Amino acid sequence: MPIADADSAPTQTIAGQQVPVVSTNTVVVGTGSAGFAAADRLWEFGQDDVIMVTDKVGAGASRNAGSDKQTYYKLSLSGEEADSVHEMARTLFAGGAMDGDNALAEAALSARAFLRLCDLGVPFPQSRSGEFVGYKTDHDPRRRGTSVGPYTSRSMVEQLEKKVARNGTDIYDNCRVVDLIVDDTTDKGPRIAGLLLLRTDVPHDGERSPYLLIRCTNIVYATGGPAGIYATRVFPNGQWGASGAAYRGGVRGKGVTEWQFGLASIKPRWNVSGTYMQVVPRFVSTDAEGNDEREFLTETIPDYGRLISLVFLKGYQWPFDVRKATEGSSLIDLLVYRETVLRGRRVFLDFRSNPVRETFDYSELDPEPFEYLEKAGVLFGTPIERLRKMNEPAYQFYLDKNPYVDLEKEMLEVDVCAQHNNGGLSVDRWWQSNVSGFFPVGEAGGAHGVYRPGGSALNSGQVGATRAAQFIAARRTQDPVAEPTFSAAAEAVLTDAMDLVAAAAERARSGLTDNTGTMLTAVQELMSAKAGPVRSAESIDEALQQVHQWLTEYGETISADSTSRRSVNRTFLVRDILTTAYVYLSAMADYVGKGGRSRGSVLYTDPGGHLPKVGYGTNADAELDLPELFRFSLDEGALADQVQEVAWLAPDGAPAPVGHNGLDRPEDDGGGDWAQIVQREETDPAGRPLFRWRPVRPIPADDDFFENVWRDFREHGNIY
Repeated sequence: MPIADADSAPTQTIAGQQVPVVSTNTVVVGTGSAGFAAADRLWEFGQDDVIMVTDKVGAGASRNAGSDKQTYYKLSLSGEEADSVHEMARTLFAGGAMDGDNALAEAALSARAFLRLCDLGVPFPQSRSGEFVGYKTDHDPRRRGTSVGPYTSRSMVEQLEKKVARNGTDIYDNCRVVDLIVDDTTDKGPRIAGLLLLRTDVPHDGERSPYLLIRCTNIVYATGGPAGIYATRVFPNGQWGASGAAYRGGVRGKGVTEWQFGLASIKPRWNVSGTYMQVVPRFVSTDAEGNDEREFLTETIPDYGRLISLVFLKGYQWPFDVRKATEGSSLIDLLVYRETVLRGRRVFLDFRSNPVRETFDYSELDPEPFEYLEKAGVLFGTPIERLRKMNEPAYQFYLDKNPYVDLEKEMLEVDVCAQHNNGGLSVDRWWQSNVSGFFPVGEAGGAHGVYRPGGSALNSGQVGATRAAQFIAARRTQDPVAEPTFSAAAEAVLTDAMDLVAAAAERARSGLTDNTGTMLTAVQELMSAKAGPVRSAESIDEALQQVHQWLTEYGETISADSTSRRSVNRTFLVRDILTTAYVYLSAMADYVGKGGRSRGSVLYTDPGGHLPKVGYGTNADAELDLPELFRFSLDEGALADQVQEVAWLAPDGAPAPVGHNGLDRPEDDGGGDWAQIVQREETDPAGRPLFRWRPVRPIPADDDFFENVWRDFREHGNIY
C-alpha cells in the first residue's frame, strides 16, 4: 500500500505557518470498504487524480467489526424465486423515511457492486452451477442475504485495498479530520475547497507542521458513522466518525435519530447474534464487582418455555426492534437494559449451564425454535456443547480476540449496544450533499430508512461509492479552486484550529489538568444513559442541556498537554463528538416535538402508552411489572412518509467559512421552513441546529424504453 509522505508536499505560508498543501481533484476520507470502493471506482472511471486520507489504515468498522454470520444484502441471483430491481427498491423504501431514489439506486447497482467484489476475490459462496445462493435476513421477503462468515466486510476491505494499491493511489495515514474548507464566494451556493487535517503522528515540537491542508474539488467522505458519541457501543476501538466537522462545514443531516441497537459483548466488542442466541445461553447479572449472581429473566418471564423460545429468537431477530418489545423477543433487550442502565449491574451470557433448569427441556420450546434445533441436531447438552456442534468457529472466535474469552470456562459480558446509525449526512441520488463536491458514503451518509434489511449497509456503501465516483468522473473533473481563494478560506479554518490548541495548551501549562479524556468519557456515558435505545422527552432534554453547556464552554475550558499528540488529537475529536451529540440530541427533541413515537430500534417513553405485555396464556394482554420508562406507543408509520433534515448554523462572528449552512441553495424538494426546536441566540457559542420535515423522495418512475435510454446514454451517460 503506497503510504504518502506529507513532508514531501509543497508548503505554503498560511496564517503565519508553513503548512504542507496537497492539491488533487478528489480526496477520499476513510479506508473502509466504502472508501476503498470509491477510490477504486474513481480510478476505473478514469479519474486518477485522487488521494486517500485516514485516521488509521488498520482501524475502522469495516475491517474490525462483524457478527456470527455477517450479511451482505443484494438482488437475488439464484433459484427459481422471482426478484427484480424495483421489488428490491420497494423493500428498502418500505423501511420508512427513506428516499426512493437512493432505494432504487441501491437495488439497481447491487448486482454490479456484488459481482465486482466477487471478481476481486471476496469468496461469496456459489453453487456448482455458479449461482450465488442466498438466505433470508431480517426485513427481507426474498433470499437476498449472503455471507463469507463473521468477517464479510473485512474480506471486502482486504480485496479492495489490494486493488487500490495496484492502482497506485496514495494514502496519507494518521490524519484526523479537523474541518472542511468551504468556498461561498460564488452565487451557486457553498462548494468544497479543501480539508484541514491534523497529523497525529507528528510531535508538536515546532520542527514540522502538525497540520496538512488538502486543496481539492471533491471530498468523498467515508468516515463511518459517529460511533464516538456512545460509550456502550459495539463499534471497534478506533472507529469514531467525523460527522461534527461536516456539520461545522454546513453539510446537512438527515434521519439522524435513527440508530440500530442490539445485544453485544463489550470485552471484546462483538454482536452476539445468530448461533450465540440460538443455542439458548443462560442470562445472569451481577453487581459491579461480579458478585450477587442471579438469573434475572425469570423475574419478568416466569414461563420456562416462553423464556427459552424468546432467547432463541434473538438469534435472527437480533436488532432491538420496538415492535417486538410488546410481547416478542426484544423484551430481552429491555430486561438487559434494566439491569445495566437502571440497576447499575453487569450482565453476562453463561454458555456453561442451561437457563433455569440443569437439563435443557427442549420439549417446552415453541414449534419454530424446536424445529430449527432439531434439524441442527442439537437438542441436547449445555449451550456450549450446542454451540460447538452448530458453529465451532463461533466458539473459536472468542479465543482469538483480545481480550480472549473461553466460553467453556468463562461468562461473556454483554450489553445493549449502539451498532449502526441508519441516518447521517444528507445525500441526493448521486450521494452528493447540499455542499457541492461533498459526497458522504457508507455509514457517514444517511441513505437508510427507519428499518433496513440485514446486510443492506454493506451494499449501500458499495453503491454509494460507485454513484459518487460516476458523478465525479463525469461531471466534476475541474481543477480545485484557485490558490488565492483556497488560501483565504483555509486561513480562517487553520487559525481557528491553532487558537483552540494554543488556548488548551496554555491552560495545561498553568496547572489545569488535561481534561480531554474525561470530557470524552463524560459525553459518551451521558449519551448512552439518556439517548440510547430507551429515550424520553425528559432524558433528551437533560442530555441536551448538558451537551449544550459543554459545547458552549469548550473553547474556554478544554485543557490539553501540547507535548502529547494524543491529547491534541482528542482536543479536536471531543469537539467533533460534542458537535455531533448536540445536533443529534436536538434532532431527537425535534422528533418528539413533531409527535414522534417509538419506532425502529428506539423506545420513546410515552406516559399515555402501554408497557410490554405478558404475551401468552389467559393473561396475555396484561402489562408486565416493568419501569414506567418502558411505557411506550408505536408510531404506526405516522412519519414514515417524511424525512427530518437538520442544519447546524455557526454563531455570528465565527471564523468563515465554518458553518456555511447552504439553506439558501435553490431547491424544489417540497421541504418546509427551517425552525429551531430550542430557541438559541444567533451568537450562541454552540451554534444553532435548525430542522425541517419534507416528504420522502419517491422511487423514480424513469423511462425504461430502450431506445430512449440508449439515446440519452450516448449523449451524457445518464449522469446528471
